[in-house]
Amino acid sequence: MSESAPTTTELTSQYSTQVTDDLERNLKEQERLSGEIAALQGQLAALQHDHTVLRNIQQVLGTPPASATPAAPPRGAVPAPRKKASAAPAGKQSAKKAAAKVSPTRSGPTLVDLVREHLAEQKEPRSAAEISNALGRQHPERTIKATVVRTTLEGLVARNQAQRTKQGTSVFYTSPDAGDPAAQPESGSGASD
Repeated sequence: MSESAPTTTELTSQYSTQVTDDLERNLKEQERLSGEIAALQGQLAALQHDHTVLRNIQQVLGTPPASATPAAPPRGAVPAPRKKASAAPAGKQSAKKAAAKVSPTRSGPTLVDLVREHLAEQKEPRSAAEISNALGRQHPERTIKATVVRTTLEGLVARNQAQRTKQGTSVFYTSPDAGDPAAQPESGSGASD
């Protein structure tokens, strides 16, 4: 029986070492996977942000939604790869169109209307950040992001419903009539649009 005591101690020691090693490997694997998950969540957040921006651009451009767009894959599913034959432009366009179908229920004016009205009320050029802050204060029930406001402003500029000016590295926006003092005979000088 004296041989069984040292064997039990050796066996316990081996198991203890093995369990310690396994625990270390397990923790390292957990850390690795947590890092990958955090990176994927960051990528997902960026894609969701891009999706929102693209949807707002589509609304500003007035592009009609696609008639037949594929449903979004369930969360966690990996989408099938796209075909290579001219899928890049069409893929982006259909993604924009699909984004438009997911727009939230509206109650009240659109962001485009709010931005246009805000610019019309201003006497001086405003930055996208200033406009988004002002609209956020005026409409606390709405989530108004500077990036979406900037996109909306660029859409208005593209349709000649706003003017853009640069001062150094800053970009400022005005109503089309506010930017040109000669073009402000609003109430009856005979000029009409």
